[in-house]
Amino acid sequence: MEIKAFARNVRMSPRKVRLVTNLVKGMPVGLAIEQLLFLKKDAAVVVRKLIESAVANAVHNAKLDKNDLFIKTLTSDGGPTLKRWRARARGSAATIRKRTAHVAIVLSDGGKSEQKKLENKKDKKVEEKKEEGVKKVESGKEVKKAKVVKAKTIPVKEKIV
Repeated sequence: MEIKAFARNVRMSPRKVRLVTNLVKGMPVGLAIEQLLFLKKDAAVVVRKLIESAVANAVHNAKLDKNDLFIKTLTSDGGPTLKRWRARARGSAATIRKRTAHVAIVLSDGGKSEQKKLENKKDKKVEEKKEEGVKKVESGKEVKKAKVVKAKTIPVKEKIV
């Protein structure tokens, strides 16, 4: 199962955020958070909070195990740019672009939740087969259950001459 989370309009250049996102992309969640705690970039705080938010969503909403999650995709795209002006020589002006970023994350459990669902379906099928083994025999008005017993084979030791 995939869990998505977004951080929009982060007041940081997407290029600076990408330096951090490329570092932890594809890692298990616990290892990525640990890596970001010791990273000296400001973007590490934003990305760590986003990962923790996505993990909280996965655990609370989708009932997934935190230890099974890993970062499937982590992207940093450009957001709206704030345009400011700075005075330059001879009365001219130069633009200052204050960039923002949109950070998106997709966590996955590697299909383990789907495997659990399949295992539950298999368990139900096994139970149904066991119930089929118990057949109903009608005699008059009474209904009796008779178990079907399978014969066991016993291995025979052969003498080699």
